[in-house]
Amino acid sequence: MNSLRVLVADDSVLFRRVLTEVLGSLPQVEVLGSASNGKLALSKIRELQPDLLTLDMEMPEMDGLAVLDELRRSGNRTSVIVVSAITKHGGQVTMKALEKGAFDFITKPEALSPAESKESIRRELAPRLRALAHRLEIRSILKIAPVDENGKPGSSVKVPAKSGEPVAGGARKARPVALSRPEMVLIGVSTGGPSALSRVIPAIPADIGVPILIVQHMPPIFTQSLAESLASRSAIAVREAADSEVLRPNTAYIAPGGRQMRIIAGFQGDKVIQITDDPPENNCKPAVDYLFRSAASSFPGRASAVILTGMGSDGTIGLRLLKRHGCFVIAQDEATSVVYGMPKAALDSGTVDVVLPIDAIAQRITSSVRGIAG
Repeated sequence: MNSLRVLVADDSVLFRRVLTEVLGSLPQVEVLGSASNGKLALSKIRELQPDLLTLDMEMPEMDGLAVLDELRRSGNRTSVIVVSAITKHGGQVTMKALEKGAFDFITKPEALSPAESKESIRRELAPRLRALAHRLEIRSILKIAPVDENGKPGSSVKVPAKSGEPVAGGARKARPVALSRPEMVLIGVSTGGPSALSRVIPAIPADIGVPILIVQHMPPIFTQSLAESLASRSAIAVREAADSEVLRPNTAYIAPGGRQMRIIAGFQGDKVIQITDDPPENNCKPAVDYLFRSAASSFPGRASAVILTGMGSDGTIGLRLLKRHGCFVIAQDEATSVVYGMPKAALDSGTVDVVLPIDAIAQRITSSVRGIAG
């Protein structure tokens, strides 16, 4: 694998130096240079053609969102990792950046020593760079068509004519199956999640008739911003989940960042959310397995599950438990996944019923809830 060529854009001299040092210490990473504002970053992107831009959102001359808009407008395929402040405004801007096509984000360390800051950044960056390098390698091999101006995949993603026939990118058409109507939908997602969710949740009809529970790997504050962003464009209600909340139909609940979310049976037979400080699972908090396992235990055979883009394998163990009771499982395909880790792990485990491109998933969720086979 060739080195990942990186450009750093940040208006802080100190943070540019820290990022450059951390990136330079990682294997198979080449730092091409840095830029102190958005205009300079775009100029250097045209000159140097990096694989990756680490992008501060708050810069003079041209901010991070404007840089992303210009990259999209020009058709430039440089990947972007956002460097975000841990604030409400930072969370809101980061959600917009992810929706505009940024690969992922990291947060700026606060109140740490220089050595601790560097180690914190290294822990966040290293797995993301490995995932990005793999994505670029696969994209090069498969020659996946670039996304259009709406962020939708090109014509290389096709639904096969024959039921269940594999196609380029791993998409499959659903096999007809006998379905019982689930009482809830569970969604697990990580890297690439905000963009994927922005294509799924707004396409869910207002009268879907069941609650939707979402675990997106994110730190505190950012999940609230994600909920607000999705709520502004969705027919169903979307909110960050609260402890002891009774599930309502036509509502999506997002697990709070830095907490665990599970569901239990209430005294009246209601489905009740519990938000806990239980330890991370799969190095994740919130964790998909934690939610999926609770649904399998408290409400066996009463859920459909969806596994979307993300690093690692979080969710696979929970899917095995759900599958014992006939849970219908949908996975996102490789061609439309930012990172094909979580969906692939689920597929390899034998728990997935259908693999679909992202823009077909909302319709399949709806048909599974309404007991429509196909």
